[in-house]
Amino acid sequence: MKLETVGFVGLGLIGGSIAKAIKAFHPKIQIMAYMRTADTLIEAANEGTVDIVCTAVDGQFRACDCIFLCAPVSTNARYLEALKPVIREDCILTDVGSTKTDIHERVTALDLEGHFIGGHPMAGSEKTGYANAKAHLIENAYYIITPAAKVPKETTDLFVAFIASLKALPLVLDYRQHDFITAAVSHLPHLIASSLVNLVQDLDGEDALMKRIAAGGFKDITRIASSSPEMWEQICMTNKENLIKVLDCYLQQLTAVKKQLEEQESEKLHRFFETSRDYRNSIPDSSLGPIKKMYAFYCDMVDEAGGIAALATILAAGGISLKNIGIIHNREFEEAVLKVELYDEASYEKAVALLRKYRYTIYER
Repeated sequence: MKLETVGFVGLGLIGGSIAKAIKAFHPKIQIMAYMRTADTLIEAANEGTVDIVCTAVDGQFRACDCIFLCAPVSTNARYLEALKPVIREDCILTDVGSTKTDIHERVTALDLEGHFIGGHPMAGSEKTGYANAKAHLIENAYYIITPAAKVPKETTDLFVAFIASLKALPLVLDYRQHDFITAAVSHLPHLIASSLVNLVQDLDGEDALMKRIAAGGFKDITRIASSSPEMWEQICMTNKENLIKVLDCYLQQLTAVKKQLEEQESEKLHRFFETSRDYRNSIPDSSLGPIKKMYAFYCDMVDEAGGIAALATILAAGGISLKNIGIIHNREFEEAVLKVELYDEASYEKAVALLRKYRYTIYER
């Protein structure tokens, strides 16, 4: 089987990025797509990402060798019903949802187990929508693949090879194992980030001093709280059993830390920080996980007119695009004045080398 026509239902950040990656690495593959926002589809067609614009999930999708379901998690399951009567016998159905049990159960109920290969690209951003989609978003990121029970091995192998051709790192797992793992390393961190932001908001006074000085570590660990509320509501509700399990374990750990503080058990508290540091430092940078790596460094700078402009000019002359740049007012955890964020690792390394050549003091973390 050869993939010649690939369909997309939904074309947001993840769907748009996969579609762009397909066009980048397989320009001869024809892409057809449907989404509720017609303007976005037209934009994608004008850019050359989409070849055929669909106005509904209907018989047009019979032409597809593979169909990516890229709508919100609960919505994807509903689109299965519309696709069942129109897809070919050898068509691969896949999705990009962060939870897998819900859709696998729906696949079984609809007798589509011979078609369905679940997928979860472990990449993303706090930004959403097709406007933020990039062909390299899934590059060097794990792409979890969860084949249904009746999918032939050769079909799974074909799909794994296709995902690898997009420069992602395919990893085949049972869908139940996937949901437990992501509950711990993806879904719980989002709950923690959002609860921490809400806690600070509740504790802050009328003068909003907490908000004013919140920076550095606080902004880094809560960055993912800027993600889509609709998406994370659905993710949590479709993986609630696993999330409750890991949340219970987390609450037990917090209770233990509270007890250590109350009883002044400094040695136990020291081990708590020591083991977390050692395990965190053992995680390689290449293991991107579900939370996209931030390519940022810190830079010393004298407070004088034109300082930031001069640095930006140097980077621009070197062909380097800035994602973000800003002054760090709270330097409790940073050694420098300026934080510079880039779009990718190559730009990061080039920028650091270039600025050091111009005698800037750079701090990498």
